[in-house]
Amino acid sequence: MALLRSLRTQRTTTYLIYSRTSVNVSSSSSAAVAAIRRSLHTTTALEVDVQANSQSSSNQELQHGQAASILRRRQQQHHHHLLSRLIGTPVGVGVGGGSRQHARYVHSGQNGRQSHQLVQPEVIVGETMRDKRQLGKSASPKPTGTPQRDPLDVSFNDPIAAFKSKTTWELVRAYMVYMICSSEKLVEHNMTLMKWSKQILGTRLFTMLMKATFYGHFVAGEDQIKIIPTLERLRSFGVKPILDYSVEEDISQEEAEKREVESSVSSAGDIKEEGAMPQYHVDKSFADRRYKVSSARTYFYLNEATCERNMETFIKCLEAVSGATFGTGITAIKLTALGRPQLLLQLSEVIMRTRQYMEDLMGGQGNVLTHHKTIKDLEKYYATLGDNKNVQDFLKNVTSDKEGILHLFPWSGIVDEDSQLSDTFRVPDPQTGQMRRLISQIPPKEEEMFRNMIRRLNTIVKTAAELDVRIMIDAEQTYFQPAISRITLEMMRKYNKDKAIVFNTYQCYLRESFREVGTDLEQAKRQNFYFGAKLVRGAYMEQERARAQALGYPDPVNPTYEATTDMYHKTLSECLRRIKLMKDCGDDARKIGIMVASHNEDTVRFAIEQMNQIGISPEDKVICFGQLLGMCDYITFPLGQAGYSAYKYIPYGPVEEVLPYLSRRAQENKGVLKKIKKEKRLLMAEIRRRLLRGQLFYKPKGNYVPI
Repeated sequence: MALLRSLRTQRTTTYLIYSRTSVNVSSSSSAAVAAIRRSLHTTTALEVDVQANSQSSSNQELQHGQAASILRRRQQQHHHHLLSRLIGTPVGVGVGGGSRQHARYVHSGQNGRQSHQLVQPEVIVGETMRDKRQLGKSASPKPTGTPQRDPLDVSFNDPIAAFKSKTTWELVRAYMVYMICSSEKLVEHNMTLMKWSKQILGTRLFTMLMKATFYGHFVAGEDQIKIIPTLERLRSFGVKPILDYSVEEDISQEEAEKREVESSVSSAGDIKEEGAMPQYHVDKSFADRRYKVSSARTYFYLNEATCERNMETFIKCLEAVSGATFGTGITAIKLTALGRPQLLLQLSEVIMRTRQYMEDLMGGQGNVLTHHKTIKDLEKYYATLGDNKNVQDFLKNVTSDKEGILHLFPWSGIVDEDSQLSDTFRVPDPQTGQMRRLISQIPPKEEEMFRNMIRRLNTIVKTAAELDVRIMIDAEQTYFQPAISRITLEMMRKYNKDKAIVFNTYQCYLRESFREVGTDLEQAKRQNFYFGAKLVRGAYMEQERARAQALGYPDPVNPTYEATTDMYHKTLSECLRRIKLMKDCGDDARKIGIMVASHNEDTVRFAIEQMNQIGISPEDKVICFGQLLGMCDYITFPLGQAGYSAYKYIPYGPVEEVLPYLSRRAQENKGVLKKIKKEKRLLMAEIRRRLLRGQLFYKPKGNYVPI
């Protein structure tokens, strides 16, 4: 018992040592808490060992002395190892803001089961953050030794560089998965085959089969704890994570349609007022948003409680990223997971009707900001109405600067959780001066739902800022996207004051992509916030074309694949041009951050060539690259190992619950057989090389440090 009391004293001392150590090395707060937790588990296990040994021994004093000696040595070794690891590990920029006010839990299983509560994290994290602020956020130790850097083969034909992070078994598994993806019949019926396999094999054998094939290749693990080895290995080879909890509901088409229709129509009815735009109203034929979509995850609204659970899931992703990536990680979220889709539809329609209003009033096309009109110009348009009080009140709320009008409405209200949508979006009629709504009257309950959606998003972004993790808000269908982009920009304006925390996503297969990115860049410049963008080709092309044709509005998608590539490169070039201008003027070039999220090696090469031409280096940390886990490793890993900022999109979740995700990955790979052909060739070349050189049991060990 005396020994156990001594151990408890040492455990208390360990608390103080680790919390102070984590402060001094400026690691993330969650990493410090994780270190404490691991130490406590180790100490507790040792206590149990000693107690068991002492009870079973016939000579208690002798066993007591031996156990105490062994225990002290093991504790010293454990503490020394962990302290060295904390001090020697490169860390990122310190956490901004305070800590969350309530205790958080570490999720260790499915369906919301909780394992161990972190002991008073608000005390530990709060103390850590206070000391970090005193030390300065930039105080980061240098890694021990010189991090490795490899030359980059821009042809992406080097199998050693592509797969040095993989064991030989992982290469064989990847080759086998790509062979299956090359069979159209197998891919077409993959979901049915997986369900049959589960019924025949049983849960245990089915899980083993999936981990040996598709799940093992495309998914990092089942929970936040089990993915850590994957994240650490990626990091050791210069690659950082974008984390996504990829559990999806496997619901029928009928259920999806029912949910979407019910949640996309107001309780007041689907009111189509004069000037209503058909694309911003639900249509049952396209209510299942999974239709002809293979690469994007879909959420269907059920109730507010489900949205709350989705918020908690996103927060757990943030905590997992923060604990394993030291300020370099990203979490991807979807706004349709956080609220009722009807509200996004209505807000999108308001935005597009506002553009139409400005076109009618002033001529020209595009956003209000692109017209370069001033308040005085507006006053001239309303001059015939005299000193109309409605007009005067409206003009007081118009947002402008010396270069002209930015917004007709106080958009900041939509992220401040206290304004009413129905009252915000009103404009004066140019003939009568009467205020008219651009949005139909929203019932109080639905106004509350919108405020809840914004509250959830605010909670996620605040947590990201505290944990020093970035948020990428995914693009969705064009009928949601105006609202999503507007909300995201306001989140940028609110939170991206010192660095880019919030990133928007732009789909370059859309005809308006270049204009939208340019307008948003201009707003960021004029309102002085950091702008973050992920550029993708897009995920909803076939669905968007079919819906536009059916509902009778213009096709929003570029006519050809080549036109989409041109749009992507044109948009990326404009972003790089603006970064170069800021750099040349002595401004902070990091005020613009771009992720080139592409599996197209020509686009990646184009980005690298452009960076070289205008003098942007990887160390500037303004351009990064991203691909999905299990796809295009021959692009991602050579980039990370050459010192470029490279990311993998990391899905995780229980085997049975990520089957819809795996089905989509199989479908997507079927559609890119040319890329698969190259990856299969490189995989086979590396497998042969290892066999010939006797490296069958090669163990990956990297010495790369992500920038």
